[in-house]
Amino acid sequence: MADRTCDVLVVGAGPTGLMLANWLVKLGVDVIVVDGKDGPTRESRALVVQARSLEIYDQLGLGDLVLATAQRASALAPGYRDRAFGRIPLGPLGEGVTPYPYLEVLEQSRNEEILYESLQKLGHEVRWETAVTTVSQTENGIAAKVGNDTVRARFCVACDGANSAIRRQRRIDFEGTTNPHRFYVLDAVAAGGLVEGAINVRPGTDDFLLAFPMRGRGAWRLIGLVRDEDGDGMLTEEDVRPRLRGFAVTYDHARWFATYRVHHRIAAAFRDGPFFLAGDAAHVHSPVGGQGMNTGLQDAHNLAFKLADVLQGRRRDAWLDRYEAERRPVAKRLVATTDRIFAGVTSQTAFSRALRRAVVPLIAPVGVRVVGGTRGGSRLFQYVSQIRIHYWMTPGAERASGGRRDPVVGRRLPWAGDNFAALRSLQWQIHVYGGLAATAVPDLGLPVHVFPEAPGTLLRPGLLHLVRPDGFVAAVAAPADAPRIFPPLMTG
Repeated sequence: MADRTCDVLVVGAGPTGLMLANWLVKLGVDVIVVDGKDGPTRESRALVVQARSLEIYDQLGLGDLVLATAQRASALAPGYRDRAFGRIPLGPLGEGVTPYPYLEVLEQSRNEEILYESLQKLGHEVRWETAVTTVSQTENGIAAKVGNDTVRARFCVACDGANSAIRRQRRIDFEGTTNPHRFYVLDAVAAGGLVEGAINVRPGTDDFLLAFPMRGRGAWRLIGLVRDEDGDGMLTEEDVRPRLRGFAVTYDHARWFATYRVHHRIAAAFRDGPFFLAGDAAHVHSPVGGQGMNTGLQDAHNLAFKLADVLQGRRRDAWLDRYEAERRPVAKRLVATTDRIFAGVTSQTAFSRALRRAVVPLIAPVGVRVVGGTRGGSRLFQYVSQIRIHYWMTPGAERASGGRRDPVVGRRLPWAGDNFAALRSLQWQIHVYGGLAATAVPDLGLPVHVFPEAPGTLLRPGLLHLVRPDGFVAAVAAPADAPRIFPPLMTG
């Protein structure tokens, strides 16, 4: 038994907890990470790494490793039952807006391995097989019973999943619904009948199939519905095999098979004094769009910089309220959207089945022909890849603007070909995109990066762009106005 102290206690070493720990350590924060399981997840579980998450991995210095390990999905292949209607290439949809204009398929277990190995290289370990049994708020932070030890920290972040013990102990409501249906997930080996290198989407009258290409010849993640007639969800892999023949899909054997219900829930608060929720502890939703793990990784990225700012004296405690203000609306919108889509896909009413039978075979072929070349298709890619996320930069910004969102301010810095490398310094910085020399920028004690004009990116020549360490644009101003506008945003 011992008393241990740290700046931040991270509870849970899944993708969110490990991403948070990596960033905190890189930012100079003292961290203890604990998890009740015996090591990183072995099952594949979550699968898709979106473009914005890859940008975060790159800023952490792990982007090349993730890309070398992942299986690229370069297209979307819509279909209906046993028919495939072609390919919608993803590259053109994301071209010019991100260095990663695809979907990378990398199972949760491998994400955890990469992040855990990175954490070890940074000189930190995870205390596996160590559960947190009690937590309480103290005058200076938190106290937690961790195994046989007591850990005292300024802050505690719950990354311990949908059944979060920390969330329950803090009595934070987990609001939402549970879909009435279950679905199965199967990692198939030597599968056939699917459009190669693409995410296959095949709804049916009373069923559906999602298929994600995985690393390895003929390796696929297959997801489908457990129907009412399957009896209390007691579906086995052998029950699924003949059902897949209705989609013209075959496979040799399965590496993993499971069934489970889909929940759509969001915590009533993401902050409770010195306690924070992130990842599945804060929000859970369906696998539609491959958003779950990615949202947790981005929670971790956002919160790490704010915790470091407060712990290192650059900001006051109220700055931490911005985590909930920025991340909870993202999760709320995501939960609502995936809930509606999943409900529509899985509805077993006669009307819904008839609608799918009549509409999907008509719309999907048209989508293959036109979506890849439309502005709407590009915008859809940006939403799904979580590039179009917007934060209000100050508490009163939304009211002051009448709810109108600026195309640049409050958003992740638009990609201009080579400007993301500057973000690896993890500093506030000023960017100029043509129209000014560095000598025309007032001295605000910040690094200044001057780039050529970036047409088509909404980055404005002749103006100064104040960029946060997490890569979001905090403000845009003329040189004469920057000394008045920029400093309050950096210091609160």
